[in-house]
Amino acid sequence: MSNGIDLAGVEERSLASLGDTTRLKLALARARRGDRVTIGVIGGSITEGACATTPDRRWGDQVAAWWRATFPDTQVRYHNAGIGATGSLIAAHRVGALLALKPDLVVVEFGVNDPNEEASAESLEGLVRQILVSPHAPAVMVLYTMNALGGNAQEQHSRVALRYGLPQISFRDALWPEIQAGRAAWSDVEADEVHPNDQGHAYCARFVNRAVAQVLDALPADSELPPKPRGLPAPLISGVYQSAALLNRERLTPLACQGFREDIAAFGPCWVADEPGATITFGVDGTSLSALFWRIRGDTGIATAQVDDQPPVDLVAWFEATWGGHPAYERIAHNLPAGPHRLTITLTDRLPGDSAGHRFQLQAVLAAGR
Repeated sequence: MSNGIDLAGVEERSLASLGDTTRLKLALARARRGDRVTIGVIGGSITEGACATTPDRRWGDQVAAWWRATFPDTQVRYHNAGIGATGSLIAAHRVGALLALKPDLVVVEFGVNDPNEEASAESLEGLVRQILVSPHAPAVMVLYTMNALGGNAQEQHSRVALRYGLPQISFRDALWPEIQAGRAAWSDVEADEVHPNDQGHAYCARFVNRAVAQVLDALPADSELPPKPRGLPAPLISGVYQSAALLNRERLTPLACQGFREDIAAFGPCWVADEPGATITFGVDGTSLSALFWRIRGDTGIATAQVDDQPPVDLVAWFEATWGGHPAYERIAHNLPAGPHRLTITLTDRLPGDSAGHRFQLQAVLAAGR
């Protein structure tokens, strides 16, 4: 870091809110007793480890390392559920794989992948509620990173975190004032416009671990621990994403299919089409339906998605940037009546950008409110 940084101030600002520490106390007590604990992290490319030079320098790995060093006689499992270019809506549909591992602590990081809009708070709320109601009753913490303008989704995400008493760690609040004041340079902690470098990852982990250590320092004896939490408050925005599923080709059979063929993608077996006029139709339960598809700068096309008799929604597989492809989603219909719906996806003859082809890969249907 540049000379003159106010380290004490940085650390103090990193803790946006300690929240309700009941679940974190119970997780720490299990580790103190020597019970096996599982640490999970879920987020986008920052969590996945983009721009960390080695896996052990990713912020999540360093959080797990703190638990192992603090509790050397305890088996600490760690699972990184970061997937690049994904936000909390996709996470709400895929978090089941992480919850199957019965985590004791889950740190959620979607501060720069989610827009600072109420829709992001709604999807984050569904993700958080799924984690909190899972049988193992894990603790949940939220980590806010930032982009090169000092922006993130903290304003909207914090509404959810405050509702559920989640500890909130803000990399942005900690370091952006230092950058603005000239005591630190952006390049000291960031490798590009959004991804922390090794030092940035170290700071993310340091801030998370500092908050956990603060709870550990005041951890009471087992006989004085608070009871396991029961129930959740009513949803702040909605509970629609509390019941959500990622339906790929293994989990969803088309009612009709013409021109789409089987394929494999990041989320498992899927469907792909190359010729305009290809259609695929599904029967799907849910009050909110989205399509998950591959977007890249290449010979990709535009499909339309239509639920029942509602207006069709464009699914544009073309990506303007040149850094690679990513899984994209488009919300097709929301606030639908409960029950089954008919979803039809059709590949059009329109060409986006500089595309010379029509390839469209449908990775999954995202169904919520089931």
